[in-house]
Amino acid sequence: MSGGLLVAGTTSDAGKSVVTAGICRWLVRQGVKVAPFKGQNMSLNSFVTREGAEIGRAQAMQAQACRIEPTALMNPVLLKPGGERSSQVVLLGRPVGELSARGYHGGRQQALLGTVLECLEELRGTYDAVICEGAGSPAEINLRRTDIVNMGVARGAGLPVLVVGDIDRGGVFASFFGTVALLSPEDQALVAGFLVNKFRGDVTLLEPGLDMLRGLTGRHTYGVLPFRHGLGIDEEDGMGVPPARAESRAWGRVSRRGTVRESAVAPPQGEDVLRVAVCAVPLMSNFTDVDALAAEPGVVVRFVDRPGELADADLVVVPGTRGTVRALQWLRERGLAEALARRAAEGRPVLGICGGFQVLGEHIEDDVESRAGSVAGLGLLPVRVRFHPEKTLARPVGEALGEPVEGYEIHHGVAEVLGGTPFLDGCRTGQVWGTHWHGSLESDGFRRAFLREVATASGRRFVPAPDTSFAALREEQFDLLGDLIEHHADTDALWRLIESGAPAGLPFIPPGAPA
Repeated sequence: MSGGLLVAGTTSDAGKSVVTAGICRWLVRQGVKVAPFKGQNMSLNSFVTREGAEIGRAQAMQAQACRIEPTALMNPVLLKPGGERSSQVVLLGRPVGELSARGYHGGRQQALLGTVLECLEELRGTYDAVICEGAGSPAEINLRRTDIVNMGVARGAGLPVLVVGDIDRGGVFASFFGTVALLSPEDQALVAGFLVNKFRGDVTLLEPGLDMLRGLTGRHTYGVLPFRHGLGIDEEDGMGVPPARAESRAWGRVSRRGTVRESAVAPPQGEDVLRVAVCAVPLMSNFTDVDALAAEPGVVVRFVDRPGELADADLVVVPGTRGTVRALQWLRERGLAEALARRAAEGRPVLGICGGFQVLGEHIEDDVESRAGSVAGLGLLPVRVRFHPEKTLARPVGEALGEPVEGYEIHHGVAEVLGGTPFLDGCRTGQVWGTHWHGSLESDGFRRAFLREVATASGRRFVPAPDTSFAALREEQFDLLGDLIEHHADTDALWRLIESGAPAGLPFIPPGAPA
C-alpha cells in the first residue's frame, strides 16, 4: 500500500484531529506503516520532539496513535498566537520570527508551500500512508490563494480529500454541500466524499439525507461516527476566545474540552477527593499538563478565573502562557494574585509551570515577548527571569520526590534560581512549586508522590491509585478512536480512497470558487 488522504472539515472543531488519529490507529492495526501530517498548525499547545523541534501537540499525539516518534516533518509550520493579530512563526521546529496576520497571509505563507510539500513528500517516501489534517475549512475563499494546509496541499500532492462535519452542531448537509460548491473545479475533483461526526440517535433516520446528499453532489459518505463521551486527543487550540473577551468565564476551550473530556470522575482510593483549580490565564499554552491529574481517580480539575474559586482548592496550578507579563497583569487585575499570595502564606499548595513558574518569581526582565522591560513578579519564589531571543526547546529527564521524571521545555524566559529547595529545573519554597518542565505529571510515580505531598499539606485523606498509568490511558483513547473508524466507517471504501486517490469523474457543483 502506498497512499495518502487529507482530512478536511466543514468548520474548525469539526473533529479533524480526532478522525485523523482514529484513521491512523485503524491503519496501524491493519499492519500499515502510517504517519500523520499537518502543513500548518495554529496552536498554543505544542510539543518538543526528540531532536529538539517544536510542533503542534495534536500531531505529536497522532504520531503516538501511529506508534511512531513525532518529527518536525509532521508539522513544518506552527503559528503560536501572541494576541489577536500576530503570531510567532515556527518553521521546521524552530522560531523564525513574529508576523502579523496581514504580513503572513500577504506573501510569507504562500512562499512556504514548497517547504510543506517537500516535508510531505519525504514522509510519503518513508511510510506506506500519510494521513494529513486540514485546518478550519477548505472553503475559506478569502485565503485559498495562499493556502498551504487544505486544498493547496491536496492539489500539490494529488491527495484525495475527506470532509468531516459535526452533525451535533446542526446544518451538516448544508455545510457539506456548501463546502464543495465553493471550491474550484480542480479542487472539487479531489473531494471524494464526507464523514459525519458526533451523531446521536438512530442512523436509519439519517440515511435519506445521505442519499439526497449523494444525489446532489455525486459523492459517497464514508461513515457516520456516533457521539461518544470522553473521546479526544490533546487539543490544538488554547485560545478559543479572543483576548479582548478575557472577562468571559468561557476563556479558551479548556473549560469544556481537553482535561475534563465530559467524563465522570472516578471515585477516590481514600476517603477524600483532591480539588485542583487551574488559573485560566490569557494565551494559555499546554493546558494538557493537567490532563494527567484529571486522569487520577478522585482528582477533580476545573479551570477558574475568580479569586473565590481558589478557596476550596487543594492545589492551584498557574499554567504555561505565551504572554507571561500579560498573564501576570491579568492575575493582578482579577484579584487572583492576592489570592495566590494568601495561599502561599497559609502553606497551601501552588504549582507554576513554565510561564506560570515565571509569574511566581520575584522579577521578570522581558525585552522579547512583551517588550515590557522590567516587571515585578508575584514574589512567591526566589527566582529572577530574563527573556532571551533564543527559545529553549528541550526534552529533559531527571528525578524529583524520589521518582524518575521526564518532560519537555518550550520557553524564552531563563530563570535564575536564588534559593529554595531544588525542584526539577526550578525550585520549591514551602508549598509553592515552580518548574519549566511541561509533561512532568505524566510520569506516574512522580505524579503520585506529588499528589501525596499536596494531600498532606491540604489535610486531605486522599490516596493516589497505585496502578494509574497515564500512557496506558492514552493508548486506550487511541484504540477507542480506531474502533470508531473500524466499526462505523466504510473501511473498504476508505482503504481504496487512501490507496488509489479520489474517484474519477466526480461532478462539478456550481457555482464553484469566485473569481
